[in-house]
Amino acid sequence: MELVSRGARIILDLGMPLVNEKREPFDSKILKGKAIPELINGHILPAVGGLYEGEERGIDAILLSHSHQDHYGFLRYINPEIPIYMSPGVKTLIGISDLFIPIKANLRNVLTFEMWHPFTISDLTITPYLVDHSGFDAAAFVIEGDGKKVFYSGDIRSHGRKRTLFEKLLSAPPEGIDCLLLEGSMLGRENGQYLSESAVEEKLASIFKEKENIAFVFCSSQNIDRLVSIYRAVKRSGTLLVIDLYTAYILDRLSVHSKHLPQFDWDEIRVKFFWHHANVLAGSNQKELLYKYNKAKIKIKEIDKNKKNVVMLMRDNSIFGACLRNLTDLEGALAIYSMWDGYVTDKFMDVLAKHGIRYEYVHTSGHAVVNDLQRLANAINPKYVIPIHTFYPQDYPSLFRNVHLVEDDEEISI
Repeated sequence: MELVSRGARIILDLGMPLVNEKREPFDSKILKGKAIPELINGHILPAVGGLYEGEERGIDAILLSHSHQDHYGFLRYINPEIPIYMSPGVKTLIGISDLFIPIKANLRNVLTFEMWHPFTISDLTITPYLVDHSGFDAAAFVIEGDGKKVFYSGDIRSHGRKRTLFEKLLSAPPEGIDCLLLEGSMLGRENGQYLSESAVEEKLASIFKEKENIAFVFCSSQNIDRLVSIYRAVKRSGTLLVIDLYTAYILDRLSVHSKHLPQFDWDEIRVKFFWHHANVLAGSNQKELLYKYNKAKIKIKEIDKNKKNVVMLMRDNSIFGACLRNLTDLEGALAIYSMWDGYVTDKFMDVLAKHGIRYEYVHTSGHAVVNDLQRLANAINPKYVIPIHTFYPQDYPSLFRNVHLVEDDEEISI
Protein backbone atom coordinates (compact mmCIF):
# COMPACT_ATOMS: atom_id res chain seq x y z
CA MET A 1 0.00 0.00 0.00
CA GLU A 2 1.39 3.39 -1.00
CA LEU A 3 0.91 6.49 1.14
CA VAL A 4 1.76 9.92 -0.29
CA SER A 5 2.07 13.32 1.43
CA ARG A 6 3.26 16.64 0.03
CA GLY A 7 6.86 15.69 0.74
CA ALA A 8 7.06 11.89 0.89
CA ARG A 9 5.98 8.62 -0.72
CA ILE A 10 6.13 5.54 1.50
CA ILE A 11 5.02 1.92 1.15
CA LEU A 12 3.27 0.00 3.94
CA ASP A 13 4.48 -3.62 3.65
CA LEU A 14 5.24 -5.38 0.35
CA GLY A 15 4.16 -8.99 0.70
CA MET A 16 3.97 -12.06 -1.46
CA PRO A 17 0.36 -13.30 -1.82
CA LEU A 18 -0.79 -16.27 0.21
CA VAL A 19 -3.27 -17.26 -2.51
CA ASN A 20 -3.80 -16.59 -6.21
CA GLU A 21 -6.89 -15.11 -7.90
CA LYS A 22 -8.66 -18.47 -7.53
CA ARG A 23 -7.87 -18.43 -3.78
CA GLU A 24 -5.60 -21.40 -4.22
CA PRO A 25 -2.18 -21.41 -2.48
CA PHE A 26 0.19 -19.05 -4.28
CA ASP A 27 2.99 -20.98 -5.99
CA SER A 28 6.20 -18.99 -5.57
CA LYS A 29 7.81 -21.09 -8.31
CA ILE A 30 6.06 -18.92 -10.90
CA LEU A 31 8.40 -16.08 -9.89
CA LYS A 32 11.50 -17.98 -10.99
CA GLY A 33 13.28 -16.50 -13.98
CA LYS A 34 10.80 -13.64 -14.42
CA ALA A 35 11.97 -10.04 -14.69
CA ILE A 36 10.32 -7.25 -12.72
CA PRO A 37 8.40 -5.79 -15.73
CA GLU A 38 6.98 -9.23 -16.48
CA LEU A 39 5.79 -9.62 -12.88
CA ILE A 40 4.19 -6.16 -12.98
CA ASN A 41 2.44 -6.90 -16.29
CA GLY A 42 1.22 -10.19 -14.82
CA HIS A 43 -0.34 -8.29 -11.87
CA ILE A 44 1.91 -10.08 -9.41
CA LEU A 45 3.99 -7.07 -8.40
CA PRO A 46 2.10 -3.79 -7.82
CA ALA A 47 2.64 -1.12 -10.49
CA VAL A 48 4.34 1.54 -8.37
CA GLY A 49 6.75 3.81 -10.19
CA GLY A 50 10.14 4.36 -8.61
CA LEU A 51 9.89 1.32 -6.35
CA TYR A 52 11.90 -1.36 -8.10
CA GLU A 53 15.53 -2.10 -8.78
CA GLY A 54 16.62 -0.70 -12.12
CA GLU A 55 14.34 2.35 -11.84
CA GLU A 56 15.16 5.82 -10.61
CA ARG A 57 14.22 5.89 -6.94
CA GLY A 58 10.83 7.50 -6.36
CA ILE A 59 9.90 6.05 -2.92
CA ASP A 60 11.24 7.54 0.31
CA ALA A 61 10.87 4.48 2.53
CA ILE A 62 9.07 1.22 3.26
CA LEU A 63 7.49 0.50 6.64
CA LEU A 64 7.46 -3.20 7.51
CA SER A 65 4.99 -4.34 10.15
CA HIS A 66 6.25 -7.90 10.74
CA SER A 67 8.16 -10.86 9.34
CA HIS A 68 5.49 -12.90 7.56
CA GLN A 69 5.99 -13.54 3.85
CA ASP A 70 2.64 -11.99 2.95
CA HIS A 71 4.02 -8.71 4.31
CA TYR A 72 7.69 -8.75 3.23
CA GLY A 73 8.00 -11.43 0.52
CA PHE A 74 8.50 -9.01 -2.41
CA LEU A 75 11.06 -6.71 -0.78
CA ARG A 76 13.85 -8.42 -2.72
CA TYR A 77 12.69 -6.63 -5.88
CA ILE A 78 12.95 -3.06 -4.58
CA ASN A 79 15.50 -0.39 -5.38
CA PRO A 80 18.33 -0.96 -2.86
CA GLU A 81 18.53 2.79 -2.18
CA ILE A 82 15.11 2.70 -0.50
CA PRO A 83 15.41 2.31 3.30
CA ILE A 84 13.21 -0.30 4.97
CA TYR A 85 12.12 0.46 8.53
CA MET A 86 11.41 -2.50 10.83
CA SER A 87 11.71 -3.56 14.45
CA PRO A 88 14.92 -5.28 15.63
CA GLY A 89 13.14 -8.61 16.17
CA VAL A 90 11.71 -8.55 12.66
CA LYS A 91 15.16 -7.85 11.23
CA THR A 92 16.53 -10.86 13.11
CA LEU A 93 13.80 -13.21 11.90
CA ILE A 94 14.07 -12.17 8.26
CA GLY A 95 17.82 -12.75 8.44
CA ILE A 96 17.18 -16.24 9.81
CA SER A 97 14.67 -16.97 7.04
CA ASP A 98 17.18 -15.84 4.42
CA LEU A 99 19.65 -18.31 5.87
CA PHE A 100 17.37 -21.34 5.83
CA ILE A 101 14.79 -20.95 3.03
CA PRO A 102 15.35 -20.70 -0.75
CA ILE A 103 13.39 -17.45 -1.26
CA LYS A 104 15.62 -14.66 0.04
CA ALA A 105 14.53 -11.16 1.03
CA ASN A 106 18.06 -9.90 0.34
CA LEU A 107 17.50 -6.73 2.34
CA ARG A 108 20.22 -4.16 1.74
CA ASN A 109 19.13 -0.93 3.44
CA VAL A 110 17.55 -1.65 6.84
CA LEU A 111 16.85 0.87 9.58
CA THR A 112 15.35 -0.23 12.89
CA PHE A 113 12.93 1.66 15.09
CA GLU A 114 12.00 1.50 18.76
CA MET A 115 8.37 0.82 19.66
CA TRP A 116 6.35 3.87 20.73
CA HIS A 117 9.22 6.21 19.79
CA PRO A 118 8.31 8.51 16.86
CA PHE A 119 10.68 8.95 13.92
CA THR A 120 10.47 11.01 10.75
CA ILE A 121 10.60 10.28 7.05
CA SER A 122 10.71 13.59 5.18
CA ASP A 123 7.56 15.47 6.31
CA LEU A 124 5.94 12.37 7.87
CA THR A 125 6.08 11.40 11.54
CA ILE A 126 5.67 7.69 12.25
CA THR A 127 4.95 6.16 15.66
CA PRO A 128 5.22 2.35 15.83
CA TYR A 129 3.04 0.44 18.30
CA LEU A 130 4.02 -3.04 19.51
CA VAL A 131 0.98 -5.27 18.94
CA ASP A 132 -0.23 -8.74 19.80
CA HIS A 133 0.23 -11.01 16.77
CA SER A 134 1.63 -14.45 15.98
CA GLY A 135 4.53 -12.66 14.29
CA PHE A 136 7.26 -11.72 16.78
CA ASP A 137 7.90 -7.99 17.45
CA ALA A 138 5.04 -6.94 15.15
CA ALA A 139 4.03 -3.30 14.81
CA ALA A 140 1.09 -1.10 13.91
CA PHE A 141 1.79 2.49 12.86
CA VAL A 142 0.39 5.98 13.31
CA ILE A 143 1.50 8.08 10.34
CA GLU A 144 1.11 11.88 10.51
CA GLY A 145 1.56 14.38 7.72
CA ASP A 146 -0.15 17.30 5.97
CA GLY A 147 -2.30 17.77 9.06
CA LYS A 148 -3.75 14.24 8.73
CA LYS A 149 -3.31 11.01 10.70
CA VAL A 150 -3.52 7.42 9.48
CA PHE A 151 -3.51 4.32 11.68
CA TYR A 152 -2.26 1.16 9.96
CA SER A 153 -3.25 -1.90 11.98
CA GLY A 154 -0.86 -4.34 10.30
CA ASP A 155 -1.83 -7.78 11.61
CA ILE A 156 -3.26 -7.61 15.11
CA ARG A 157 -5.14 -9.69 17.70
CA SER A 158 -6.19 -9.58 21.33
CA HIS A 159 -5.88 -13.21 22.46
CA GLY A 160 -2.15 -14.02 22.30
CA ARG A 161 0.57 -13.83 24.94
CA LYS A 162 0.81 -10.07 24.46
CA ARG A 163 -2.95 -9.52 24.73
CA THR A 164 -2.47 -6.72 27.29
CA LEU A 165 -1.08 -4.60 24.46
CA PHE A 166 -4.46 -4.69 22.74
CA GLU A 167 -6.29 -3.58 25.87
CA LYS A 168 -3.76 -0.78 26.44
CA LEU A 169 -4.38 0.40 22.88
CA LEU A 170 -8.13 0.48 23.53
CA SER A 171 -7.72 2.34 26.80
CA ALA A 172 -5.36 4.96 25.34
CA PRO A 173 -5.96 5.03 21.57
CA PRO A 174 -4.21 7.52 19.29
CA GLU A 175 -6.30 10.66 18.93
CA GLY A 176 -7.52 12.44 15.85
CA ILE A 177 -7.18 9.55 13.41
CA ASP A 178 -8.57 10.46 10.00
CA CYS A 179 -8.21 7.03 8.40
CA LEU A 180 -8.00 3.56 9.93
CA LEU A 181 -6.50 0.92 7.63
CA LEU A 182 -8.00 -2.13 9.32
CA GLU A 183 -7.11 -5.77 8.68
CA GLY A 184 -9.93 -8.30 8.50
CA SER A 185 -8.38 -11.73 8.08
CA MET A 186 -10.99 -13.39 10.29
CA LEU A 187 -14.00 -12.10 8.36
CA GLY A 188 -15.72 -15.07 6.79
CA ARG A 189 -14.07 -17.52 9.20
CA GLU A 190 -15.24 -19.14 12.39
CA ASN A 191 -13.60 -17.72 15.49
CA GLY A 192 -11.89 -21.06 16.02
CA GLN A 193 -12.05 -23.99 18.39
CA TYR A 194 -9.55 -22.37 20.77
CA LEU A 195 -10.16 -18.70 21.46
CA SER A 196 -6.80 -17.80 22.98
CA GLU A 197 -3.17 -18.83 23.26
CA SER A 198 -3.83 -19.71 26.90
CA ALA A 199 -6.59 -22.12 25.81
CA VAL A 200 -4.14 -23.75 23.39
CA GLU A 201 -1.67 -24.23 26.23
CA GLU A 202 -4.33 -25.79 28.46
CA LYS A 203 -5.38 -28.26 25.77
CA LEU A 204 -1.81 -29.21 24.92
CA ALA A 205 -0.95 -29.80 28.59
CA SER A 206 -3.97 -32.07 28.92
CA ILE A 207 -3.02 -34.04 25.80
CA PHE A 208 0.62 -34.41 26.84
CA LYS A 209 -0.31 -35.70 30.30
CA GLU A 210 -2.57 -38.42 28.89
CA LYS A 211 -0.66 -39.53 25.78
CA GLU A 212 0.72 -43.07 25.50
CA ASN A 213 3.10 -42.57 22.58
CA ILE A 214 5.08 -39.78 20.91
CA ALA A 215 3.28 -36.54 20.06
CA PHE A 216 4.34 -34.59 16.97
CA VAL A 217 3.33 -30.92 17.10
CA PHE A 218 3.16 -29.24 13.70
CA CYS A 219 3.67 -25.49 13.92
CA SER A 220 5.84 -22.71 12.56
CA SER A 221 9.13 -22.29 14.39
CA GLN A 222 8.70 -18.54 13.95
CA ASN A 223 5.39 -18.51 15.83
CA ILE A 224 7.10 -17.68 19.09
CA ASP A 225 3.89 -17.43 21.12
CA ARG A 226 3.05 -20.99 20.09
CA LEU A 227 6.53 -22.27 20.96
CA VAL A 228 6.09 -20.77 24.43
CA SER A 229 2.67 -22.44 24.78
CA ILE A 230 4.12 -25.80 23.74
CA TYR A 231 7.05 -25.44 26.13
CA ARG A 232 4.81 -24.47 29.05
CA ALA A 233 2.51 -27.43 28.32
CA VAL A 234 5.52 -29.75 28.21
CA LYS A 235 6.79 -28.43 31.54
CA ARG A 236 3.36 -28.82 33.15
CA SER A 237 3.00 -32.38 31.89
CA GLY A 238 6.48 -33.57 32.84
CA THR A 239 7.39 -34.50 29.27
CA LEU A 240 10.38 -33.69 27.05
CA LEU A 241 10.32 -31.25 24.13
CA VAL A 242 12.49 -32.13 21.13
CA ILE A 243 13.18 -29.27 18.72
CA ASP A 244 15.39 -29.11 15.62
CA LEU A 245 18.47 -26.98 14.98
CA TYR A 246 16.46 -24.39 13.05
CA THR A 247 14.16 -23.82 16.03
CA ALA A 248 17.06 -23.82 18.49
CA TYR A 249 18.80 -21.18 16.36
CA ILE A 250 15.68 -18.98 16.20
CA LEU A 251 15.17 -19.04 19.96
CA ASP A 252 18.87 -18.47 20.60
CA ARG A 253 19.03 -15.45 18.26
CA LEU A 254 15.83 -13.94 19.68
CA SER A 255 17.13 -14.20 23.25
CA VAL A 256 18.75 -10.77 22.80
CA HIS A 257 15.26 -9.32 22.27
CA SER A 258 13.45 -11.30 24.98
CA LYS A 259 15.03 -13.00 27.98
CA HIS A 260 12.02 -15.22 28.67
CA LEU A 261 11.95 -17.43 25.58
CA PRO A 262 12.66 -21.17 25.96
CA GLN A 263 16.25 -22.10 25.08
CA PHE A 264 17.98 -25.24 23.82
CA ASP A 265 19.83 -25.78 27.12
CA TRP A 266 16.76 -25.69 29.38
CA ASP A 267 16.09 -28.91 31.29
CA GLU A 268 12.95 -29.92 29.39
CA ILE A 269 14.41 -29.36 25.89
CA ARG A 270 16.59 -31.46 23.59
CA VAL A 271 17.78 -30.78 20.04
CA LYS A 272 17.53 -33.26 17.14
CA PHE A 273 20.15 -32.59 14.49
CA PHE A 274 19.03 -32.92 10.86
CA TRP A 275 21.56 -32.78 8.03
CA HIS A 276 20.04 -29.83 6.17
CA HIS A 277 19.95 -27.54 9.21
CA ALA A 278 23.47 -28.54 10.29
CA ASN A 279 24.75 -27.99 6.76
CA VAL A 280 23.21 -24.49 6.62
CA LEU A 281 24.84 -23.44 9.89
CA ALA A 282 28.20 -24.94 8.94
CA GLY A 283 28.08 -23.27 5.53
CA SER A 284 27.29 -19.85 6.98
CA ASN A 285 30.47 -19.63 9.04
CA GLN A 286 28.53 -20.50 12.20
CA LYS A 287 29.91 -24.00 12.65
CA GLU A 288 30.69 -23.23 16.29
CA LEU A 289 26.94 -23.26 16.96
CA LEU A 290 26.84 -26.97 16.19
CA TYR A 291 29.20 -27.56 19.11
CA LYS A 292 27.14 -25.21 21.27
CA TYR A 293 23.83 -26.95 20.52
CA ASN A 294 25.50 -30.38 20.78
CA LYS A 295 25.18 -30.06 24.55
CA ALA A 296 21.44 -30.74 24.18
CA LYS A 297 21.63 -33.18 21.25
CA ILE A 298 19.32 -36.18 21.20
CA LYS A 299 19.52 -39.06 18.73
CA ILE A 300 16.58 -40.78 17.07
CA LYS A 301 17.25 -44.04 18.94
CA GLU A 302 16.86 -42.27 22.28
CA ILE A 303 13.64 -40.65 21.06
CA ASP A 304 12.36 -44.07 19.97
CA LYS A 305 13.09 -45.64 23.35
CA ASN A 306 11.38 -42.80 25.23
CA LYS A 307 8.42 -42.09 22.90
CA LYS A 308 5.79 -41.92 25.62
CA ASN A 309 7.65 -39.04 27.24
CA VAL A 310 8.51 -37.13 24.04
CA VAL A 311 6.82 -34.16 22.37
CA MET A 312 8.52 -33.43 19.06
CA LEU A 313 8.18 -30.20 17.12
CA MET A 314 7.63 -31.06 13.46
CA ARG A 315 6.79 -29.78 9.98
CA ASP A 316 5.09 -31.58 7.12
CA ASN A 317 8.17 -32.09 4.96
CA SER A 318 10.92 -34.62 4.30
CA ILE A 319 12.08 -34.44 7.92
CA PHE A 320 8.78 -35.92 9.09
CA GLY A 321 9.20 -38.81 6.66
CA ALA A 322 12.75 -39.42 7.85
CA CYS A 323 11.57 -39.57 11.47
CA LEU A 324 8.76 -41.99 10.68
CA ARG A 325 11.19 -44.34 8.93
CA ASN A 326 13.37 -44.48 12.04
CA LEU A 327 10.69 -44.80 14.72
CA THR A 328 9.04 -48.08 15.69
CA ASP A 329 5.52 -48.87 16.92
CA LEU A 330 3.73 -45.61 16.15
CA GLU A 331 0.24 -46.96 16.77
CA GLY A 332 -1.53 -44.44 18.99
CA ALA A 333 0.99 -41.67 18.36
CA LEU A 334 -0.42 -38.15 17.94
CA ALA A 335 -0.07 -35.52 15.23
CA ILE A 336 -1.19 -32.22 16.72
CA TYR A 337 -1.70 -29.66 13.99
CA SER A 338 -1.16 -26.17 15.41
CA MET A 339 -1.35 -23.95 12.33
CA TRP A 340 -4.09 -22.82 9.98
CA ASP A 341 -5.74 -26.06 8.84
CA GLY A 342 -5.90 -24.80 5.26
CA TYR A 343 -2.34 -26.10 4.95
CA VAL A 344 -3.38 -29.70 5.67
CA THR A 345 -3.17 -31.93 2.58
CA ASP A 346 -4.73 -35.27 1.72
CA LYS A 347 -1.22 -36.70 1.38
CA PHE A 348 -0.42 -35.70 4.96
CA MET A 349 -3.58 -37.32 6.29
CA ASP A 350 -2.84 -40.49 4.31
CA VAL A 351 0.62 -40.72 5.88
CA LEU A 352 -0.87 -40.42 9.35
CA ALA A 353 -3.43 -43.13 8.62
CA LYS A 354 -0.75 -45.44 7.22
CA HIS A 355 1.23 -45.26 10.47
CA GLY A 356 -1.75 -45.33 12.84
CA ILE A 357 -1.13 -41.76 14.01
CA ARG A 358 -4.13 -39.91 15.38
CA TYR A 359 -4.78 -36.35 14.16
CA GLU A 360 -5.82 -33.54 16.48
CA TYR A 361 -6.24 -29.84 15.68
CA VAL A 362 -5.19 -27.35 18.37
CA HIS A 363 -4.77 -23.80 17.13
CA THR A 364 -5.79 -20.19 17.64
CA SER A 365 -5.52 -17.52 14.98
CA GLY A 366 -2.88 -14.84 14.71
CA HIS A 367 -5.62 -12.35 13.81
CA ALA A 368 -8.34 -10.52 15.72
CA VAL A 369 -11.89 -11.83 15.66
CA VAL A 370 -14.61 -9.50 14.38
CA ASN A 371 -15.77 -8.39 17.82
CA ASP A 372 -12.26 -7.25 18.71
CA LEU A 373 -11.88 -5.42 15.41
CA GLN A 374 -15.09 -3.58 16.24
CA ARG A 375 -13.75 -2.69 19.69
CA LEU A 376 -10.59 -1.33 18.09
CA ALA A 377 -12.45 0.73 15.51
CA ASN A 378 -14.80 2.15 18.16
CA ALA A 379 -11.87 3.10 20.40
CA ILE A 380 -9.93 4.84 17.63
CA ASN A 381 -13.12 6.38 16.19
CA PRO A 382 -11.62 7.39 12.83
CA LYS A 383 -13.29 9.53 10.20
CA TYR A 384 -12.90 6.63 7.75
CA VAL A 385 -12.29 2.88 7.96
CA ILE A 386 -10.66 1.26 4.92
CA PRO A 387 -10.61 -2.54 4.69
CA ILE A 388 -7.27 -4.25 4.10
CA HIS A 389 -5.95 -7.82 4.34
CA THR A 390 -9.36 -9.46 3.88
CA PHE A 391 -11.35 -11.50 1.37
CA TYR A 392 -14.57 -9.81 2.49
CA PRO A 393 -14.26 -6.01 2.27
CA GLN A 394 -17.95 -5.83 1.29
CA ASP A 395 -18.87 -6.97 4.84
CA TYR A 396 -17.22 -3.97 6.52
CA PRO A 397 -20.13 -1.50 6.10
CA SER A 398 -22.41 -3.77 8.15
CA LEU A 399 -19.79 -4.10 10.90
CA PHE A 400 -18.10 -0.70 11.18
CA ARG A 401 -19.02 2.97 10.90
CA ASN A 402 -17.78 5.30 8.15
CA VAL A 403 -16.41 2.56 5.89
CA HIS A 404 -14.84 3.59 2.59
CA LEU A 405 -14.34 0.70 0.15
CA VAL A 406 -11.28 1.07 -2.06
CA GLU A 407 -10.50 -1.00 -5.14
CA ASP A 408 -6.99 -2.22 -5.99
CA ASP A 409 -5.00 0.53 -7.73
CA GLU A 410 -7.57 3.15 -6.73
CA GLU A 411 -6.24 6.47 -5.41
CA ILE A 412 -8.04 8.29 -2.61
CA SER A 413 -7.42 11.53 -0.76
CA ILE A 414 -8.09 12.11 2.96
